[in-house]
Amino acid sequence: MAEPTLERPAVVGPDALGRAEQLSLVVDALTGYEAVDGQQASVRAEMLAFAADHDDALWRTCAEGHFTGSALVVHADREQVLLLFHTKLQRWLQPGGHLDGDANLAASALREATEESGIEGLQVVVPAVDLDIHEVRPPKEDPHLHLDVRFVVLAPEGAEVVGNHESQALRWVWPDELADLGADEGLVRLTERGLALAARLP
Repeated sequence: MAEPTLERPAVVGPDALGRAEQLSLVVDALTGYEAVDGQQASVRAEMLAFAADHDDALWRTCAEGHFTGSALVVHADREQVLLLFHTKLQRWLQPGGHLDGDANLAASALREATEESGIEGLQVVVPAVDLDIHEVRPPKEDPHLHLDVRFVVLAPEGAEVVGNHESQALRWVWPDELADLGADEGLVRLTERGLALAARLP
């Protein structure tokens, strides 16, 4: 079977979601990432350079920054996405978080989506759909970088959103609502690309 691409994405099964702790796997994934434009190529190059300089980049203890995994959770209608109002950062964001050493980026994105949404039966799509580097300033922590690798995650029909302590609210959002919720350029880009990728799935 051919490797999944952005034009021919695939839903991966549990056998592809085992934990791995080799930073080289992230480097391999980034090297093979399909940069759709110059902006994404530039972000990929920055991530690769960071990985080369920080052998602990999979762990949140890497103080300058670390890799994270995010999930654009797409409604069964393939037209809405799930956002949460983040308790610490006080912003509307997609689910996501620290890898805690797990180099299996798709697995990390799915784990974060499941923990933060409470939705049962989520499925992750490969390959990654977007890369983003941004600074975060959590309370009681020094500012640092999140090198975020982002995946589409599909919600089943009738998905029930539960949430956890990491968010104060969760809601399904239409793309034209993003601006009113204060979404940054990265989230707008992720939503556009993620919904387009989801539409290519059977």
